[in-house]
Amino acid sequence: MKAWTHVKKARDPQRPLPKAFIEGLFEEFIELKGDRLQGDDGAVLGGLGFFQGQPVTIIAITKGKDLEENLLRNFGSPNPEGYRKALRLMKQAEKFHRPVVLFIDTKGAGCALEAEERGQGEAIARCLFESATLQVPMISFITGEGGSGGALALASGDRVYMLEHAIYSILSPEGFSAILYKDAKRAQEASEIMKITAEDLWGLKIIEGIIEEGEDPTEHFSETLGEIRSILADFFKEAETQSMEERLQKRYERFRKFGEVYWQPDLT
Repeated sequence: MKAWTHVKKARDPQRPLPKAFIEGLFEEFIELKGDRLQGDDGAVLGGLGFFQGQPVTIIAITKGKDLEENLLRNFGSPNPEGYRKALRLMKQAEKFHRPVVLFIDTKGAGCALEAEERGQGEAIARCLFESATLQVPMISFITGEGGSGGALALASGDRVYMLEHAIYSILSPEGFSAILYKDAKRAQEASEIMKITAEDLWGLKIIEGIIEEGEDPTEHFSETLGEIRSILADFFKEAETQSMEERLQKRYERFRKFGEVYWQPDLT
């Protein structure tokens, strides 16, 4: 399947949102709001819940299903308050020894002037810096779009998985095309060379696995939930056997191997 087909599927407004995954996987979810500095950001949904009886912290960047919800969630583009809320919940999880489960569906962080004035770059950088050494297990799932540093801020833990038709990129194909070709209309062409699909990124060892979702994600949603449930159960079981030092070392090694290129010279 060509990359542009994945882009269209990842952006499909009928695609299951992170909230649906939270409702399907966790019991007794309680939402927590606010960054304790500026305010709340609807683009970041976070709180506490139980997974098979185990307390966990859940954080998601999410879009909305309709115009009203998209306005509430800033069309899935977090402001600084969202990233600071996410970091607040991560540090709370560390304090109470709860693993962190993250879901990502965003075209990228909010880029309005007001967001920059309130420290958007610092908020994202702080998330990256702190999550790199967070002492509790962290696992991320990219369920739709994973755009730029806005997505990476919530994908800096121990493992990252992608849904079959999700995308993960340094910027949108339109933005990439505008820079490379000076023409945003060549986005489809650009997407084919950006290596943004789950298959591409698994091959580059940037993600740990691909979760199948079929041609119609809504029809196969229960099967997708089942696969994620199995991944989480195995991840938590393995985490119980790891020391904090071992976990952080493996997290460090995970990022160090990004960009490795295996080249076999032709000696014939």
